[in-house]
Amino acid sequence: MFTIGDFAHLGRVSVRMLRHYDAVGLLPPAHVDPGSGYRFYTAAQLHRLNRLVALKDLGLTLEQVRVMLDEELSVEQLHGMLSLRRAELRQQIVADSARLRRVEARLRAIEKEGAMPADDVVVKPVPSARIARLTATAASYGPEDIGPVIQPLYPELLSRVERAGVPITGYGIATYEPAESDAVLVRAGVTVSVDPSDAYDFEVVDLPALAQAATIVHRGLMDDVDATYQAVATWIEANGYRQNGFAREVYLNYGDGDPADWVTELQLEIVKP
Repeated sequence: MFTIGDFAHLGRVSVRMLRHYDAVGLLPPAHVDPGSGYRFYTAAQLHRLNRLVALKDLGLTLEQVRVMLDEELSVEQLHGMLSLRRAELRQQIVADSARLRRVEARLRAIEKEGAMPADDVVVKPVPSARIARLTATAASYGPEDIGPVIQPLYPELLSRVERAGVPITGYGIATYEPAESDAVLVRAGVTVSVDPSDAYDFEVVDLPALAQAATIVHRGLMDDVDATYQAVATWIEANGYRQNGFAREVYLNYGDGDPADWVTELQLEIVKP
């Protein structure tokens, strides 16, 4: 038999937790010395302790754990439950990591307030462009919804364009359109010079020309685009214009090499009110 301290070490729990599990009847010691009151455990009790801790880490209450332990779950059942929980935790880690990146991006934008000159904005006409594109829907225009939608669209689009033998003749261009409620149509495109055809498993369309657009170059990850948007918004307001629709994103150099060197041009159609 093992003392409570040794058993705690073997089971990788605290003595305090073992005493608590004893008090609530989840894991009583195998033997209690009548004279000293010392608790003693057997190696076989590690099986119950392992299941107890695993079930508790699934988020079950101790009462729920008690019921499941008394049902004597098989190794296969417990493995299935733990595997499911592992997948959920991994998804949560991915979501939390993305949320942390967004918070950090907003903080960087706040730190740059007023530091990025609005005179970096260039007003110019934007010619029509023929693009191959795929479309998906995001729940909103927020980065937490746009990113997971547009990121897989481009590899899929490039794969389909390559399979079709269609040469890419220019930059990637992403556009956005409002859908129902807060939803947004996300359109990932690349410049091509072929005619539309039903033989393709992607659209070939002509983006309309913009008579006048406020354009600004953003350098780095699109996660950090907030400060650039603030600069162009300041310019639009200061010069008495109104923005017409979402910005186009023209990826002049994106996805290769050092992210600090990536270059995206934002093109916002502007009109006088």
